[in-house]
Amino acid sequence: MHKVYNWQLNRTMEYKYPETRPDKQVTWLFDTNKCIACQTCTVACKNAWTAGKGQEAMFWNNVETKPWGFYPLGWDIRLLEKLGSQNWDRNKYLGKTIFETAPYGEEMLGFMPDAEDYLHPNIGEDEVSSAINQGDYLKMVHQPWMFYLQRICNHCTYPACVAACPRKSIYKRKEDGIVLIDQARCRGYQECVRGCPYKKSFFRDYTGKSEKCISCYPTVEQGNQTQCVVNCIGKIRLFGFKNNWQNPREDNPFDYLIYFKKIALPLYPQFGLEPNVYYIPPINVPGQFNKQLFGPGAETAVQLYREAYKDKYLIAVLMLMGCTDKIIHRFDVKGDIETGYAIGYDEKGAEIIRVPIKEPIIIRNKYDEQKDVYRISVS
Repeated sequence: MHKVYNWQLNRTMEYKYPETRPDKQVTWLFDTNKCIACQTCTVACKNAWTAGKGQEAMFWNNVETKPWGFYPLGWDIRLLEKLGSQNWDRNKYLGKTIFETAPYGEEMLGFMPDAEDYLHPNIGEDEVSSAINQGDYLKMVHQPWMFYLQRICNHCTYPACVAACPRKSIYKRKEDGIVLIDQARCRGYQECVRGCPYKKSFFRDYTGKSEKCISCYPTVEQGNQTQCVVNCIGKIRLFGFKNNWQNPREDNPFDYLIYFKKIALPLYPQFGLEPNVYYIPPINVPGQFNKQLFGPGAETAVQLYREAYKDKYLIAVLMLMGCTDKIIHRFDVKGDIETGYAIGYDEKGAEIIRVPIKEPIIIRNKYDEQKDVYRISVS
């Protein structure tokens, strides 16, 4: 084992290989508050990558309803129970990671799901946290609560699948941090499936090999965002590249939300993989549940989101989400919140998208004389 630094845990930890960070790191931002669980992202991914024989129950992208939704069944709570105490001292993790709690002879703490665990990807969909009794009515904050959690491979900085593979068939690309499986080397031992705490490495019986999200790398190499991002109806997603935690750039939309504002947080950072998918936590969820999922910064992130209307730069990045299929490398703001624009630029500095920070509201007449109709909605 090697000592490596995990900035999400604010400490060093043990990992199988020495610390090596890519030139730039692929990153996703998901705003959980805007997701409507339409599963368009799931369908887009499945059509593109997992529509083949033996991939029927394989979803590289899925959206599950928390707290009762799981794909595969119990993927997180089973590992959380095994991991034990997960205490934080402010922003420093005092508990142990899955690499530091590995049983004798294993690379990390993990488990192998049963085949049946993958057969119900929509289990718990739209189920709230507790029963709704007669006479209950909606209050703020919601009493029975739920939210949608979007999940893909995290293309982690310290991937458990890489550490688990005895064939060294899984590797992390130096140029962009994408984690891939070399199908020629894979022998289907399924150690990656056992090791990945997010259960985003899959075994395909038809080929006898493992498969996983490839970050749509053919299109990423052309400067475009991934399928799950560009097909998102709710505009909750943004894909691009973040810089090293030691050298963030404030005009990079990912660095800005992750390092500077700290409003976008990783999923289960206590596992120790330093995942590279970041979430804006749901605002109508108990603080302790958010903390378990996204770490000790969740409460502050929720408050920042509630007051986002005060910060034109924060609003600008949120407005840029889902507005272009091109990768945004830099952003800027022109004007004020009321009349200004958020502008996204490509890697060469050319403007690729410009959107109003505050969307204009147009009030139409209730009665349209030209069409001789009455409108139900006038705004």
